[in-house]
Amino acid sequence: MSTLMSAEIVNVFVLAAVLEADLGSHRKIGTFRLLRPILVAAAIVPLFLDKPATHGGGLAVELAGAAAGVAGGLIALVLMRVYRSTLTGKPVSAAAAGYALFWTGVIGARALFSYGAGHWFAPQLGGWLADSSIPAAAITDGLIFMAVAMILTRTLGLGIRAHSVPGRTTAMIPSREHTRA
Repeated sequence: MSTLMSAEIVNVFVLAAVLEADLGSHRKIGTFRLLRPILVAAAIVPLFLDKPATHGGGLAVELAGAAAGVAGGLIALVLMRVYRSTLTGKPVSAAAAGYALFWTGVIGARALFSYGAGHWFAPQLGGWLADSSIPAAAITDGLIFMAVAMILTRTLGLGIRAHSVPGRTTAMIPSREHTRA
């Protein structure tokens, strides 16, 4: 399997996991919802990363991918509403078409870049990599770091926002004083 195909597989898993978890209204923010992306990232990294660069231009490409992922995760958070449920009193989220379009656009752009790197601008990219002494794997690693950083940033931000939502923290359960006659 090509290294860019690995990035495509990561893209599909990330998009499916995010849209399934976040799209719609009154989405419960529980432990599983917050842990699932971390587990997905823990599975993705060892499967698709061989030897990340530890210095030079390769490291810069990988760090740029991670930074782009953090920025994308923060934008995704802006497109998601976190509020307290009037039924349960617990934090929930809502994400609509704009959120789905953003994630689909980012994933689509990564897929388009991966395809282009192999078919449209392979000689130019290869020349740049050689001139800059950057291993080709750094591009794939950067795309994977971008995907993982984006989903982890979104998850961390969702957890922080859920924890800091103002209002009551428990559902409206009658107290003993109200139930006694």
